[in-house]
Amino acid sequence: MIRKTLYFCTAIGAMSAPVHALTEVTFGTNWLPQAEHGGFYQSVADGTYAECGLDVTIISGGPQVNNGALLMADRIQFHMGGDLLQAFNAASENIPVVAVMATFQKHPQVIISHPGEADTWEELKDLTLLIGDNGFTSYYQWMIAAHGFTVEQRRPYTFNPAPFLANTRTGMQGFLSSEPYAIQSEAGFMPNVFLIADAGYSTYATTVEVMQSTIDNSPEVVECFVNGSILGWYNFLYGENEEAIAMILEANPDMTRDKIDFAIDMMIDNGIVDSGDTLELGIGAMTHEAVEGFYTSMVEAGVVDAGLDWTSSVSFNFVGNGLGMELRPE
Repeated sequence: MIRKTLYFCTAIGAMSAPVHALTEVTFGTNWLPQAEHGGFYQSVADGTYAECGLDVTIISGGPQVNNGALLMADRIQFHMGGDLLQAFNAASENIPVVAVMATFQKHPQVIISHPGEADTWEELKDLTLLIGDNGFTSYYQWMIAAHGFTVEQRRPYTFNPAPFLANTRTGMQGFLSSEPYAIQSEAGFMPNVFLIADAGYSTYATTVEVMQSTIDNSPEVVECFVNGSILGWYNFLYGENEEAIAMILEANPDMTRDKIDFAIDMMIDNGIVDSGDTLELGIGAMTHEAVEGFYTSMVEAGVVDAGLDWTSSVSFNFVGNGLGMELRPE
């Protein structure tokens, strides 16, 4: 049985009057349906969004899909962002996109190595590393500035693990819940996995983004979506999640149950969703101190410009109130 907070409707002002019609909104993800989207599917499946008055449709992203553009064109109301660099870029370009929730407290980006070749983060500096272009211009610049990795040891990553498997003196980028499982399944061994978050890459990730105009004109809709998503993530990780998993499998024919189970275990074991500030403030939490600290580290790494008013791209008003914390197992 799915557990829900008794004060959810009160917290978002929905108990004061009956809901006669649901407000239709659309949430665009940034990739194909997977376990990393589970909390959002959970609140559609179990009716949590509907309890506060929203009829939420989820549309998936993918290689040829730009849901961020649909958000800015007012074609969708909510969008799954990446990490805080995306918010900083919006601020630098004066685009009124605002992050209102951080689904992930830790970025699930990892560096992978062969066991026995690089068994510590420091030993990765002795390998050739396969890093994609986006990673090279973002977190890898931080790895250079903060940890002494080099431009010379990097080679482009083509999203094909074959070069990694063929050369044990090679490491590669990946996502915690994806490449490690694929290598274990296909090559028969579990690689060493290093979360860049555990090495100090302190960004939030998988944010929920809205336009500033939506916050100004419909704050109750934003509050309902954020609160519903928070409860969805508690229930997806710790409660009965079969209906949400069924939705993901139906929406993504290439997804399998074993991959979903592995991803959920990795998210829980590594504190991707629920760790750090969420232990006191609840899932979805963001703090001014954490965002400012990450911004400072990115300035020092040369990834973003100094003097940027990043505060226009992040709102702390909808999270951090402890909603749903009693749903976490003892």
